[in-house]
Amino acid sequence: MAAKLDQGDDDLDETHEINVTPFIDVILVLLIIFMVAAPLATVDVPVDLPSSTAKPQPKPDKPLYLTVQADLSLVIGDEALGGAPLAPALDRATGSDREQRIFLRADRTVDYGDLMSVMNDLRAAGYLKIALVGLEGMAPTDPAAARP
Repeated sequence: MAAKLDQGDDDLDETHEINVTPFIDVILVLLIIFMVAAPLATVDVPVDLPSSTAKPQPKPDKPLYLTVQADLSLVIGDEALGGAPLAPALDRATGSDREQRIFLRADRTVDYGDLMSVMNDLRAAGYLKIALVGLEGMAPTDPAAARP
């Protein structure tokens, strides 16, 4: 005779399938968070750079940008000088390392004489390694600008 032993009213059976719906929900939420946060992480000083057709050079890991804005105000990295002297501000930003390369950016509307004045201030402060920054790989938009 065969008899069935009653194990109780446990109708909970083990499932051998993975429920991926919560995993997909978490991934989509993380994707949205990163899509919103990524543009906020790249804070930049708005400047209208002139273009250059020169071959791009490799940049260091953490370049130090000195920006001359259209109103001739100076910005080191993301910090505006606000009329403060250039030399002490550069010494603070570089740790008084005069051999560090300074990447000089200037708005397209900045006069050449004003840009040279900033370069003279850099030289007087002892910073002789200066790189001029422009937009890479774009031809000049004005045909008169292409003439020497």
